[in-house]
Formats: sequence, structure tokens, C-alpha cells
Amino acid sequence: MSKHKQADSELHEDQLLNFLVNALTGAFGISLGENADLDPEDIYEVLVGATADGTSISTLCERSEDSSSGTNILRHLRTKLDLETVKNVGNTLLRRHTLDMLPEQVEIVVDLHLRPYYGDRDETDGLYYNEAKAGTTAFHAYATLYAHVRNKRYTLAVRRLTDGDTASGVLAEFLALVDSLDFEVKALYVDSEFYDGKCLTLMQAHNLAYVVPIIKWGNEIQQELSEGWSREIEHDLTTEFDGHEWTVEFPVMIDCTYQMGRYDEEGVARHGYAADAPFIDTPRQARRH
Repeated sequence: MSKHKQADSELHEDQLLNFLVNALTGAFGISLGENADLDPEDIYEVLVGATADGTSISTLCERSEDSSSGTNILRHLRTKLDLETVKNVGNTLLRRHTLDMLPEQVEIVVDLHLRPYYGDRDETDGLYYNEAKAGTTAFHAYATLYAHVRNKRYTLAVRRLTDGDTASGVLAEFLALVDSLDFEVKALYVDSEFYDGKCLTLMQAHNLAYVVPIIKWGNEIQQELSEGWSREIEHDLTTEFDGHEWTVEFPVMIDCTYQMGRYDEEGVARHGYAADAPFIDTPRQARRH
């Protein structure tokens, strides 16, 4: 029997962290000066470590004995890096190797992530304001664009949202990016934050098969979702932009699921999806995205 061990084909955590630190160090040059007590690799090690642990830079630095202070790390990140450059370079890195792995047809997923903020709004830049959730209307927010292939997601772009940004504006940016990429969009799945007249008009203008969970705005749709069984209905939303008002019409697929009495006395949960997606046999496909 050979005494030579086969090469380890598994990807280990330290290898992945080193790869990310090296990628960031090469992509974002930071000049810290001759007398600095740390170097760019130290900063990116903390940044990557905090991301991997799902915690903050301050918390990670407090737990680490050999790390610089969280205040020092954050100061360098805020003063040495331009956020627009970070977005553009970061998204380029995300797509550098991903696009070569994708098939000719892909499903696209767009999500808007809202992280509630409860601190002093006057002293915090970059907040995004939305309808009240979790006891606040202020959020740290970002949107993500994925390619969905064989139950796996490949991130194509990440976009931060601040005060004044709109869901339709972000969706327009993402769809323009998708138009420039070398694959065909089989379907577009977006979350309920993109359920409004502008976004629906935008998706229809791009002639895409799309699915978006509806929000129960108005008595009509609330009534439709309180009775009956799985079916397709026609619905519309009236919206306004730049002083012009219009109504967008779209089909809504209502999916009824028996829930063993969890939702009402009949045990039926009804989900509504604005959908222009003839290839989908049932909204349950949409719910998996």
C-alpha cells in the first residue's frame, strides 16, 4: 500500500479566507502611511472575518487579542475607500469567474434586504427609509442580483440603498446590467419590496417572464385572498411618475395551500403572485425562490 497521502481536495475555511483577503488586497489599494500600526491585509482580515462570522467589526475586534481596535479599522475603511468605487470593483469581482459557469439560460432573482436601525438617525449617514417594519422606518438596506441555476445562487451584483433610492430605480439598474450580460433570462423572480406599478411596468417593458409576491393593497385584492381556491385573476395598480399617472394591468395567480388549521377555521393559506410566467404550472415554484 502506498504511504503517500492523496492531495486534499476539500476547500478549507482558512484557504477561503486567505483567498478573499488576497483578492480584496489586490483590488483595493489603501495607503496607510509609513508609521501606520497595521497594513491593508490586517484590515481585510478583520472585514472578511466579521463577514464570515455574521458579526460586526467592533465585536470581532473586541474578541480578538491581536487585532487592532474596531474604531481604528472602521476609520480606515470610511476614509480610505470610496463607496461607489467599492460597489463597482466589488461587483466586477463577483462576476469575474461566475459568468463563465452559467448556462445560456438562467433564472434571475432580485431581493431587497432591510436591516432595522434603531439608533440616532441624525448622526448616521446612509440610511434608507421605508414603510414601518420591526418598529422602525429606518434601515441599512442593500439589494442583491442572483443567477439561479440548479438550486444554487450565483451573486452577480450587490447595490446599497440610501435615502432617496427607490425599488424601481434599483430594479432598472439591475435589468440594464442583465441586458449587457451574455445569457438569456428564463424568468425573473423579485421579492415583495418590488411590488408596485413602476416595477411592474418596468418588467413588462423588458418583456420578461416575472413573478412577484403581491401586497394586499386595497379591499378588492384582500377579498380575493380571503376566499375561493387556486385560480388566476386580473388585477391592476395605478401609479404616478413625474406628474403622469397610469394604470398597469397584470394577472395574479392565487395559490391555496391546506395548512392544518394554522391560518383560519378552514386551514387554507392563500398566496398571491403577480405573474407573467406561462411556463410556471403553479405558484409553488415561485415560492421556492
